[in-house]
Amino acid sequence: MWNHYYSVSSLLEALELLSEYGERARIIAGGTDILIEMERGQRPQVDVLVDITRVPGLDKISLRGDDIRLGPLVTHNHIVDSPLVVERALPLAQACWEVGAPQIRNRATIAGNLITASPANDTITPLMALNAEVTLTSLNAERTMSLSAFYTGVRRTVMRPDELLTAITFPALAKNERGIFIKLGLRRAQAISVINVAVILSFEAEKVSHATITLGSVAPTIIHAPVAERALIGENLTPEVIANAARLAAATPEPIDDIRGTAAYRVEMVRVLVSRALRALAVNAEAENWPRKPPMLWGANKAIVKTGLTKKHDHHGDEPIETTINGQPMTLTTGQEKTLLRFLRDDVGLPGTKEGCAEGECGACTVFLDGAAVMSCMVGAPRAHGAEIVTVEGLASGDSLHPIQQAFINQGAVQCGYCTPGFLMAGAKLLEECPDPTTEQIQQSITGNLCRCTGYYKIVQAFEEASTRK
Repeated sequence: MWNHYYSVSSLLEALELLSEYGERARIIAGGTDILIEMERGQRPQVDVLVDITRVPGLDKISLRGDDIRLGPLVTHNHIVDSPLVVERALPLAQACWEVGAPQIRNRATIAGNLITASPANDTITPLMALNAEVTLTSLNAERTMSLSAFYTGVRRTVMRPDELLTAITFPALAKNERGIFIKLGLRRAQAISVINVAVILSFEAEKVSHATITLGSVAPTIIHAPVAERALIGENLTPEVIANAARLAAATPEPIDDIRGTAAYRVEMVRVLVSRALRALAVNAEAENWPRKPPMLWGANKAIVKTGLTKKHDHHGDEPIETTINGQPMTLTTGQEKTLLRFLRDDVGLPGTKEGCAEGECGACTVFLDGAAVMSCMVGAPRAHGAEIVTVEGLASGDSLHPIQQAFINQGAVQCGYCTPGFLMAGAKLLEECPDPTTEQIQQSITGNLCRCTGYYKIVQAFEEASTRK
C-alpha cells in the first residue's frame, strides 16, 4: 500500500519528511481513515506514511489560562476520560463518546477527525460551537486560524501538504455557560451522523445572554443557525421560546439528501434535536446521560505515549520489524507493507485474529497494542516495531484458559465462532479495567464487536460469568 512507512521520534523529523515528500506523504496517527482509503485505492498519489504515534508529549490535554489545548495525538478516549473536558467542554466529550467504539476511540485522534473534514464528523460541530482554533505547523512557519476558516468545502481544508496540525485550542466554558451535543444515528453505536447538533448558552440570571447553535451533517460544512441564536437572546427558556428557536434552526439549512436521510427528514430532526438540547439546558440536565466509569479497553497506560523511539525508522525492503507478540520477542523482515492484521496472520502465523470487514466495523480483528485494544485492520504493520502485542492466542496462561474463554464455553456463547476472538479480547480487557462490570459496561465494551449468530444474550451472560471467575 505504501513505498515508505516512517516511524518518527520527534515532531521535527515528521515535518522534515512532509517537506521532502509533499503531496506523496500523509501523517498517520489513528489511521482509521487513511489506511482504509489507501486499501480501497482512493489515495493513489499517497505512497509515504509518517507515523507520529511514538512521539511523547503530543497526547496532552492542558488548561492554559482559560483555554483548553489538545495535542495532535489526543484521542477520543483521552477526551472521554478527561475531567477537565467533561467539566468545562461537555459537548466535545459527548461527541467523542458517540464516535465509533472503544477500539476506534483508542486510536482515532481529534486532529484526524477535523482534518478529514466530513460534515458528518462528530467532533467538528462542538468545536465550532466552542470557537476552536487550529495551529498548523510546517518546517519553516506556524499559523493559527479559527476552525471555521479551516474548511473550504466537503473534505477540503486550507491545510498544505507540508503542514501538520499541532494544536487545537478553545475557550473553556465559564461558570455561566452550559452546553450539550446530541447526535442522531441509524443505530446505537458505530453510527455516522444523520445530523448532529451542539448548543452552548450563556446565562445572566435565568435569561440567555449569548447563544451558539451549530449543525452537522446538513450542509457541506458545519453551519450556525444565526436566526435561532438571536431569537434566544434576552429570553427565558420557556416552552414557547424553545419551540420557536427550534423552528428557526430547522429553517436555516437546505440539507443534503443521501442514503442516511432525506432532506425533509433532516429538517424535521434539526427541529427535534435543537428542541431537546434547549430543554435539557433549561433544567441543567445536559450531563444526565453521561456514562459513569465507561469502559475504555485501553489498559494501565491509558494509551499515553510513555517512551518514544530513539531514532527514526524507514520500514521498507527487508528492514526488520522487531516486536514482542504474546510475550515472545520476534524479528521479522517481511510484512512491512501490510496492515497489522495481515502481518499477524500471514507473517507471524497467528490466524486467531480474524478479518471480517477490514474497515473497523466488526471488531473480529481486535488485538492489544501496547496495552490498548485496537482494530488491527486499521493499524500499519510497522507500528508493531518496538511494541508489545497480544492476540487471542496469548490470552490463556499455560494450560489454563482465560476466565472469559472458559465462560464462553460454559455459556455456549460460540456458534460459527468467527467473531469470537474479538469478543474475547474485548472481554479480557474489560475485566482488567472493571472486575465487576455492570450490564451497561458490558454492553458498552462490545459496541465495536458484531455477531450475527447468537443475538448477544449468551455473550453477555459469558461476560457476567467471567467476572465471577477472577
